[in-house]
Amino acid sequence: MAKKKNFPLRIDPELHKILERWAQDEFRSVNGHLEFLLREAVKRAGRLKNNEHKEE
Repeated sequence: MAKKKNFPLRIDPELHKILERWAQDEFRSVNGHLEFLLREAVKRAGRLKNNEHKEE
């Protein structure tokens, strides 16, 4: 398993509540869902090719 980078994130409490509900709907943790959303945004922006990183 690839090592993950830890970093602090300050986020608006209301946005965090929204992300919590969304993550629950997708059966993910908030952290896992944020990583998923960020990875999708990076792919759409053309910054990460599909074969550069395998999803776990």
